[in-house]
Amino acid sequence: MAVNRRAERTSGTPQPIGYSRSGIGRVTLVLRWIALAIAVVLFLLPFYLVLRNALSTEADITAPEWTLFPKDLQWGNISELFNDQSVPIARALWNSAVVGVLGTAGQLLLASMAGYGLARIPYKHADKVFYAVVATLMIPGAVTFIPSFIVVSSLGWVSSLRGLIIPTLFSGFAAFLFRQYFLSFPRELEEAARVDGAGYFGTFWRIVVPNSLPFFAALAAITFIGNWNSFLWPLVIGQDSSSWTIQVALSTYVTAQTINIHQLFMAVAVSILPLVLIFAFLQRYLIQGVTQSGIKD
Repeated sequence: MAVNRRAERTSGTPQPIGYSRSGIGRVTLVLRWIALAIAVVLFLLPFYLVLRNALSTEADITAPEWTLFPKDLQWGNISELFNDQSVPIARALWNSAVVGVLGTAGQLLLASMAGYGLARIPYKHADKVFYAVVATLMIPGAVTFIPSFIVVSSLGWVSSLRGLIIPTLFSGFAAFLFRQYFLSFPRELEEAARVDGAGYFGTFWRIVVPNSLPFFAALAAITFIGNWNSFLWPLVIGQDSSSWTIQVALSTYVTAQTINIHQLFMAVAVSILPLVLIFAFLQRYLIQGVTQSGIKD
C-alpha cells in the first residue's frame, strides 16, 4: 500500500531534462555532463594561458617546467604596458572604441533603413536592387581593397578616424539580414501606425525599431566585435601611431628582431576584456537575434 502511494506521489512530478529512471538514462546524463565539462575546459584554456602569461616574467613563460601560475604574480606588467612610450596602448584602445562604437552605430543605421526599404516599400525594381545587394556579398574583399584605399587616400583620410570608420559603414550582409528580419515583422503593427497617419519613415522609427531592439542588439554585438578585431584595413590606413587601433598595436610587439612576450600577453588580456564584457551582457540577445533572423522568401 505504501509503495503504491509513493508511486502516486512521484508519477506526476516533473523531472529534469535528460532524467531517466533506467541505468542507461543515468549513464547518458553523466556522459553529457562530462562532455560539457570538457567543452568548458577547452573554451577557457586560451583565456587561462593569456592571463597566466600576462602576469608572468619572460623567464616564467619560457621556463622548461610548467607551473599553473608563477609564484610571484607580476601585477606591475599592467603599468609597464601603459607606460611604454613606443606603443601607445591607451590611445589604441581609445581608437578601437571610437571605431567600434561609431562604425557599429552607422552600419546599423544605414543597413536597417536599407533592409526596411527592401522588405516593405513596394517599387518596381525592388527585387533587382535586392539581388544587387546580395551580389556584393560574392565579391572578395581583396578586389575592393585597393580601390577603397585609393579613394580614402585621395580624400586625405589616411591616418585618420574618418578613413577607419566611413568605408566600413556600408554592409550588404547587414542589409540582407535586416531585410530578412523585417519580412517576418508583424504587419498589423505597421498598419495600425498607417491608420494613425504615419508614413514609412515614421512607422520605421516609432513602431519597427522599438519592437526590434533584441535583433538590433544582437547585430550590434556581432558588428562591434568585427570592428574591434579588424586588422588589415586599420594597418594600411593607420600609418601614424596616433591612429593605431588595438590590433595594430598588438602586432608591434612581434618584430623580426624581438618578441616582447609578457607585454604581448598583457596587451591581449586588456584588449579582449571589452569583448568579454559585451558578450556576457548581450549573449541572450545574440541567441535571440540569430533565432529571429530566419531566411524567408
